[in-house]
Amino acid sequence: MIDHVGLAAGDFAKSKAWYAAALAPIGYRVMMEFPAEQAGGQPTAGLGHTAPDFWLAGGGPTQPHTHIAFAVKSRALVDAFYKAALAAGGRDNGPPGVRAHYHPNYYGAFVLDPDGHNVEVVCHYPPGGAAGRGAAKAKRAPAKRAAAKARKAAPKSKRARRKAR
Repeated sequence: MIDHVGLAAGDFAKSKAWYAAALAPIGYRVMMEFPAEQAGGQPTAGLGHTAPDFWLAGGGPTQPHTHIAFAVKSRALVDAFYKAALAAGGRDNGPPGVRAHYHPNYYGAFVLDPDGHNVEVVCHYPPGGAAGRGAAKAKRAPAKRAAAKARKAAPKSKRARRKAR
């Protein structure tokens, strides 16, 4: 399992501001920052949702350009990322939509960051997102409880009664 990943940026301040704005709709924010003298000679910033798992450093852009994808639980978050990333100055590299050649529920959007890296936000859930899946499970729960209650109320066999003693 990957714990964190990092990119080097040509213009650290510009890239940090872009990522902070572009990833804000999916809950990411700058969580940690280190000046150059504390981070191997280049300023560094860690962004994340609950912990910094995406790091930016100064010193020139990572070459060759790379692709990084952030997974989210709803298609609305993909759409929100795309709008925010373009508003922050990113360049369109593929609008939000289903990419059925990956799988039927692959819904992603692609934007190039200030250095040309391909940044994607993707949802692997059907319309309604992960919450829709939970709602389907919740609807089944009352039926499961009713079945369990019926089993408890049913008369027990002689063998089951002996075992219970």
